[in-house]
Amino acid sequence: MWEYSDKVKEHFTNPKNVGSIENADAIGEAGALSCGDKLKLYLKIDGNIITDAKFQTFGCGSAVAASSVLTVMLIGKTLDEARKITNRQIAQELDGLPPEKMHCSVMGREALEDALKKYYQEDWEDLEEEVEAGSQIICHCFGVSEKQIIDAILNNGAKTFDDISKITSAGLACGRCRENIKTIISRYIKQEEKQVLTPVQKIIKINSIIETVISPELQKDFGDIELINVEGNNVYVRLKGHCSQCANAKMTLKNFVEVKLKELVDDDIVVFEEK
Repeated sequence: MWEYSDKVKEHFTNPKNVGSIENADAIGEAGALSCGDKLKLYLKIDGNIITDAKFQTFGCGSAVAASSVLTVMLIGKTLDEARKITNRQIAQELDGLPPEKMHCSVMGREALEDALKKYYQEDWEDLEEEVEAGSQIICHCFGVSEKQIIDAILNNGAKTFDDISKITSAGLACGRCRENIKTIISRYIKQEEKQVLTPVQKIIKINSIIETVISPELQKDFGDIELINVEGNNVYVRLKGHCSQCANAKMTLKNFVEVKLKELVDDDIVVFEEK
C-alpha cells in the first residue's frame, strides 16, 4: 500500500481548477486512455502572464492531484517561469509521490510542454533549451522521450529498467521499448561511472538520491530520513518516524541506505546515524 502525503489527499478529494476554459489560448494533452491516464490542460494567457489554468483528467488519484497542483502553480506565472517547471517540482509541491506514481507528475509536465509548444508554434524550437537533448519518443504507449529517461537516470537515480518504469511508466504497456531503454541506461550509467564528482556535486547527488530513492521507500513503512552532513565519504543522516524507533534501525542504515548510496553515488560511502 502506497503512502500519500496530506497534500496529495487534499488535491485528490478537493481538486482545484477542474474543467475547461472557453477560448483557451493554449491547450496541451498528455497520456492516453488506452494506457490508463489522460490529461488535458487549458491555459488563458494575457500578455506574458498565465491568468487561468484548468484541467480535465482520467486516471488515478495521483494523476488528479498532480494535475490540480500544477494548475495552482501555473496561475500568475510568466510563460518563462512556467516553462521551467519540472515534474520533480510538481511532485515536491505535493510533498512527494511514491516512485510508482512519479509518472503522474511527468504527465503534468508533458501536458504543459505540449500547451506551450502549440502556443509558441514555430518559435518553440528557439525557446526550448533541451529540444536537442533527446526529444525522440522511446515509449509510444506513454509518450516517454529519451530526454525524460535520461533525466530519470541523471537526476532521479534510476539504474534499472524497473527504476525507469516506476518514474516514467515507460515500458509498462506493450514492452516493445524495453531493449531501447536498457541501451540508454547502459550508455549513461557508463558515463556516470567515469565522472569524478567534486565535493559539492557529491553532496547534491547524495541529497537527491536520499530524497527521490531512499526516502520514498522508507515512507512506505511510515518512516523517513534526513541528510544531516557529508564529510568526504562519511554520510550522516537522521532516521525519522517509525524508522527512528525500529529495533532494526542499524540494519536499515547499513543494508538499505548505505547500500543504495554505494550503488548510486560512490562505493566508498559509509553511513552514520545522527541522533
